[in-house]
Amino acid sequence: MDDGLRVTGRWVVPAAELRERFSRSSGPGGQGVNTTDSRVELSYDLGASPGVPEPLRARAMERLAGRLVDGVLTVTASEHRAQLANREAARERMAALLREAAAPPPPPRRPTRPSRGAKERRLAEKKRQSQRKRDRRVDGD
Repeated sequence: MDDGLRVTGRWVVPAAELRERFSRSSGPGGQGVNTTDSRVELSYDLGASPGVPEPLRARAMERLAGRLVDGVLTVTASEHRAQLANREAARERMAALLREAAAPPPPPRRPTRPSRGAKERRLAEKKRQSQRKRDRRVDGD
């Protein structure tokens, strides 16, 4: 657990920049739940981290804006009974969030026009549909 959090091949968050808090979690475990601190809160100050390049930080901050509190990203894990398993789950979740936020934007879509055949098929279908509805009418017209 001393090593950093590997987000991508080039981006590794140093372990010193990660903060872990432990608390009691709900869920399975019986009476043990009341006494063991197995829930993990993993926090990373993305806004103040010196190891993140500025363009990458700006992109990640924009994409994670709804999850950040003062530039700090927090992830919780309490689905396992063991604290160690929850620590691993929180680290995996944090790495996945950061990886997704740091991914380059997709290439811009080149707008295309419908082909002449597609337009004709659409109009022919509209005419068929309107004729079908016209044939169903029972009014005196």
